[in-house]
Amino acid sequence: MTHKTPDLDKLRQDLIIQDELLEQPMTFHTTWGLFSPKAIDAGTRLLLKYLEVQPDERAIDLGCGYGPLGLAIAKSAPRGHCTLVDKDFVAIEYARKNARLNGISNVDIFLSNGLDQVPAEQRFTLAVTNLPAKTGKEHYYLFFNDIMERLEPGGRFYVVVISGLRQFIARSFREVFGNHKKIKQGKSYTVAMAIKE
Repeated sequence: MTHKTPDLDKLRQDLIIQDELLEQPMTFHTTWGLFSPKAIDAGTRLLLKYLEVQPDERAIDLGCGYGPLGLAIAKSAPRGHCTLVDKDFVAIEYARKNARLNGISNVDIFLSNGLDQVPAEQRFTLAVTNLPAKTGKEHYYLFFNDIMERLEPGGRFYVVVISGLRQFIARSFREVFGNHKKIKQGKSYTVAMAIKE
């Protein structure tokens, strides 16, 4: 009995997602091995549903993947700017490709572990992240403290996490930011926010 091998040439082709994010029609090219390559994931969708973006927002998307959050924010902030960072060079390549595809130029896209490659003088009014469930809590703490340092007073930090982590997020946001607001708790995901006071 022979196994039918998948068509490798077909597997190497980009996957294409067409969707509407923050009321903007957008197209994304992705590839196998990136997070949620076939569709915009439920966590990102939930976060975008509750996200308020000002037209002049200076935003950062941590762990941007192929770019759905950061690029949707940049498109919704025509007088603003969005910085996208990820530690995966393939994700960065696709985020750059997707920025070009969607005609989005008010972005910087960096290969960076957290904020370590982001110019030190950059400050933000909005930070977003779809937190990976499989990283350590130490990693989250580093992330949150780095964001806290880079946010302007009054800047907002939105996260979406699997609902099992929501208590940890509430605790660490109170520790780092002194506040925590649960925006929306779904069955699988929770959106939370902290403000730099």
